[in-house]
Amino acid sequence: MTGAETPPFTPELPPRYSPSLVMELRVDDVVRLRKPHPCGSYDWRIYRLGADIGIRCLGCDHRVLIPRSTLERRIRLFLSRGPQP
Repeated sequence: MTGAETPPFTPELPPRYSPSLVMELRVDDVVRLRKPHPCGSYDWRIYRLGADIGIRCLGCDHRVLIPRSTLERRIRLFLSRGPQP
């Protein structure tokens, strides 16, 4: 591999849920949740961070605000990560 190439992204498992630790989430992360949205898609993009996390369904573009603690429990894996802050 030369200096200009970047290694391909491999899906990353989230750390185990612990209410005392805050999971690192970034804007533009693409996550796969445990249960499907009614449109059939499991994949969501994070668009807003805070106490409530804004996520957008990649299947139908529906936007949802969900508490951080609930989202951390529902994440199965990260499909891609957003830019470092």
